[in-house]
Amino acid sequence: MVDTILEAAAGVLAERGYAGTSTNLVAERAGVSVGSVYQYFPNKDSLVHALHERHAGQMFQVIEAVLGTGPRVTLRGHIEAIVRALMAAHLVEPRLHRVLEQELPFFDVPKADDSPSDKGILVRIRQLLELHQAEIVPQDVQLTAWVIQRILESMVHAAVLEPPPGFSMPVIERAIVDAVMGYLGAR
Repeated sequence: MVDTILEAAAGVLAERGYAGTSTNLVAERAGVSVGSVYQYFPNKDSLVHALHERHAGQMFQVIEAVLGTGPRVTLRGHIEAIVRALMAAHLVEPRLHRVLEQELPFFDVPKADDSPSDKGILVRIRQLLELHQAEIVPQDVQLTAWVIQRILESMVHAAVLEPPPGFSMPVIERAIVDAVMGYLGAR
């Protein structure tokens, strides 16, 4: 039931934006009563929070899958695989991402400190950096992981929502990887 409601909310939000979304429309799209929506989500904002966490959970699963598929010989190889996977995952629901990123930048969405999935992403990036610590310039691995997480998040969102004209996705992916590697000063 929760998944059905969230899918309906994602569809309505993508089509109508935040202002045009209501729990009544979500219930109608989900084929359930509005009371059923309220049973799991007390208001529209809680639906948006849940969609954000669902998205963060999907991104955590993407990173976990990439880093869990066996060793890559280089840090760059790991970063390339992460960027490629994040780009592919973000291209699945670009209209929803556009609403969540552009219409709601000041909305009180969960922060990385509050989101279990965002915390998990930060831990996995930190673990990757710890494995390659001798190859990178920044010494504070926790801060570096946070910076890398933010670089990836903002650049991938920008690439999907407002890609620069005239560049293919593989070229943009390489540019994102180069930005991350440049920050790391990887040897």
